[in-house]
Amino acid sequence: MYQLNEFDSRTEIDQRLAAEVAETLSKAISEKGRASIAVSGGSTPKGFFQALSNYDLAWHKITVTLADERWVEFADQASNTRLVHEALLQNNAQAAQFFQLKRDGELTEQTLESIHREAVESLLPFDVLILGMGEDGHTASLFPCSTEIEQGLSTTAAVLKVEPTTAPHQRISFSFDALQQAGKTVLHICGDSKKTVLEQAIANRDNKKMPISAFLHHPSNELDIYWAQ
Repeated sequence: MYQLNEFDSRTEIDQRLAAEVAETLSKAISEKGRASIAVSGGSTPKGFFQALSNYDLAWHKITVTLADERWVEFADQASNTRLVHEALLQNNAQAAQFFQLKRDGELTEQTLESIHREAVESLLPFDVLILGMGEDGHTASLFPCSTEIEQGLSTTAAVLKVEPTTAPHQRISFSFDALQQAGKTVLHICGDSKKTVLEQAIANRDNKKMPISAFLHHPSNELDIYWAQ
């Protein structure tokens, strides 16, 4: 199920989304004493990150992580870990904890098992999940082009390694099972081309071809779509 929310500008969408997320995180802290949020990388969420970072929250009780990450070093321009540190973990949000997906060394099965255990013990389920979407309908690093797509959509493991064939870099991604358990899930997209892809995904129920469809058509969880030109 999904709910489409359209906004007149990217500034408006950033401010409205930041306000909604801040309220959800604050409520989670009041109820549980802590909160967690998984975000996505790219250029679209930068304004949202900056707006959210200024909210007066108990950030020391909030853990931030990524829905997926490229297996690159922090200094690499492709690092979303770097993006989050530079755009979100600033201002008031400097006090937040960060759950790092990219670790030292190669992405081995042992590394995945370690991250899985840590995520289950201290992070999951997310209180808030902010997804993005690619032109091919991928979300997180659930790529239709990858040989791991069936695993990503079906495994109960929290994380998996992904080798996309249409995008650079080896990836680590939370699985659909881990992501869909979030208390609040938002798809944050901008521009006409993403609106077209969204419409295609709404009409297409083949999750392997357009993985975002798995969230759009989930029988019980609602996906809040935030879109602006």
